[in-house]
Amino acid sequence: QVQLVESGGGLVQAGGSLRLSCAASGRSFSSYRMGWFRQAPGKEREFVAAISWNLKTTYYADSVKGRFTISRDNAKNTVYLRLNSLKPEDTAVYYCAAGRAVITAEYGYDYWGQGTQVTVSS
Repeated sequence: QVQLVESGGGLVQAGGSLRLSCAASGRSFSSYRMGWFRQAPGKEREFVAAISWNLKTTYYADSVKGRFTISRDNAKNTVYLRLNSLKPEDTAVYYCAAGRAVITAEYGYDYWGQGTQVTVSS
């Protein structure tokens, strides 16, 4: 079992930045691929970014590539998502997830946090 708790969300103006954190507890955090997803009001949850267990590989949705950066610290059991150049369309609840299978699909992740709200004002 892995428990995930996100933090760092908030209200920010367009063009601003935030750093989201996801603290994990439980076994074998370092063996999991970690991902971030988001869900905007009235929309389905979508993939944002993922990072391999060994930090060697990262993956990004086209909509955030060049603006968001995913990272992790296995010693601290924490994964981060740096959000730069934020746009109003980035407004969503952001979820972190842990998994070992498919990278961009929800079904590839076994454990989920409860989410943190990011609101970008224009």
